[in-house]
Amino acid sequence: MYLAYNDERSTHQSYSQRTNAFYSVAMSSRFSDGEGKDGQHSGDSLNPAGTHRPDFSNNPDTRMKDGKEVEVVSWNGPEDSENPFNWSLKYKWFLTVTVCFISILTGLPAGSYGAGNDLMSDRFNVKNEPFPNLYWATCSWNLGAALFPLVFVPLTENTGRMPGYFFAYIVFELFLFGSAFADNFATLVVTRFFGGGASSVSINIVGGSISDIWRGDKARSLPMSLFGFTSVAGIALGPFIGSAIMQINRPAVGLDSPWRWIFYVQIIYNAALIPVFYFILKETRGDVILQNRAKKLRKETGREIYAESELERTSIYTLLKISFMRPTKMLLTEPVVIFFTLWISFAWGILFLFFSSVVQTFSANYGFGIFQTGLIQLAITVGAAIGTFINPIQDWLYLRSASKNTERSGKPIPEARLYTSIPGSLLFTGGLFMYGWSSRPDVHWIVPTIGVCIVGVGIYSIYMGVVNYLTDAYEKYAASALSAASLGRNTFGAFLPLASYSLFANLGFGWAGTLLGLIGAVLSVVPVVLMIKGREIRAKSPFMLDSTFDEEEKHERKDSVGKENEKKAPNFGPAGVAGGPPGAVGGETV
Repeated sequence: MYLAYNDERSTHQSYSQRTNAFYSVAMSSRFSDGEGKDGQHSGDSLNPAGTHRPDFSNNPDTRMKDGKEVEVVSWNGPEDSENPFNWSLKYKWFLTVTVCFISILTGLPAGSYGAGNDLMSDRFNVKNEPFPNLYWATCSWNLGAALFPLVFVPLTENTGRMPGYFFAYIVFELFLFGSAFADNFATLVVTRFFGGGASSVSINIVGGSISDIWRGDKARSLPMSLFGFTSVAGIALGPFIGSAIMQINRPAVGLDSPWRWIFYVQIIYNAALIPVFYFILKETRGDVILQNRAKKLRKETGREIYAESELERTSIYTLLKISFMRPTKMLLTEPVVIFFTLWISFAWGILFLFFSSVVQTFSANYGFGIFQTGLIQLAITVGAAIGTFINPIQDWLYLRSASKNTERSGKPIPEARLYTSIPGSLLFTGGLFMYGWSSRPDVHWIVPTIGVCIVGVGIYSIYMGVVNYLTDAYEKYAASALSAASLGRNTFGAFLPLASYSLFANLGFGWAGTLLGLIGAVLSVVPVVLMIKGREIRAKSPFMLDSTFDEEEKHERKDSVGKENEKKAPNFGPAGVAGGPPGAVGGETV
């Protein structure tokens, strides 16, 4: 779910840098890039390998700035201990687990809110049947999650990961306060909108931090699998956390009501963890550490010393412009982006639909209460955990595909990212059928629970398949492609569950599950088509043809498909025109 502003960098960037666009997630997502021209990642932070004063005497690079020659700071050789890629393995894992924990904490309020529906319905005089009006507060959460990263994540381009983390985390905490003390339902809807937006910004940055410190697909495999799990589990754990808090013995009305304690508890532990994270987390973005080095040297020596990113800084207006325009264009003109967005959006919508449908089906069929239905929804997290254990196999198959790549020798095939997502998508479909038709009083409750678990496996597999494939296929435009997919999935998460009660009440549990399963089955065709026709589709996409960071490779791609495109491909128009290939519009690349 990373964003467009980081899509396009100069061609000296290496593969490990461009893959940073992946995690955004996000959808989510990959995140911002930043390697120096020596191929070392531009990181910033604590020096876990041991501190030292960098020696810049062997760094003679110079550039022109405002008509005068200035010195340029870069890494002090390939073994620079302040380069995040060179940090100790122990600290890398410590940081990875910490930021993934943040993605769980900031995702929990998305689902925990619904556990207090009955009390909130009475307090605010809002009917929740037959239309789930209380879900508007979760709808607003997802809308904030869809929109805020487009606006605020680009602003961290020049400031680094850490200011973005803490600003978003504090805003997230403040709006939990607003929700906890809401005096009317409108206040709850508004505060949830801003809370969801801040949560999404924080989660978007998590994947970028991971990409900053792990070099290459092989090293990044397990950390990114963990991040994918926490992206799903953070949301899926919410109903259980909320239902557990609702069990406290408090009066049903007033500021001590259990539904308010859902927010109070989260306010308490999130506030307590802010100083802990402050001391644990250090800046990982390379551009920022080099900027800080340059500032320190300018102050100490009085010489004109700058980091390269300071010389090539993009204006905030341009970042925001690209962040909005390119994903929109891709969502309207790129078939792969369109159909992958539909695929992941439906899966994400089902994740949120379960928040209400599980309560509806298990309370009607088995007489389960709030806490029991919260326990049932843990099955989604169990499914995501199973998917996480399977995902290293997917990564192994992907890396092995490099030996079979006749298009780009030695590089893995993008479609190899979809090997496990195809059976995962079929499991997603089968789980929906199983959940619907086994939700009957005469069938043991464990059977539909297993169906929910299977759906969880499918959601994780689809999520990982989409973000991985879009990153590999679109490379430097991956952030825009993932931004489009993120916008779609959060929008589906906002509105699809509004149909949950009527869907299951009017069609019956079995046929409602069948309808959802059939839609899932149709969308399962998407990765199959890509597996069969992926190379041809990529050859006809102007964005994919232009997406490589390597200029020589870009020309080879275009030459290899040029004659075929002249005969078969439609006229996309001149560069920069809507529907045309990527190019300059008004002097800016979009």
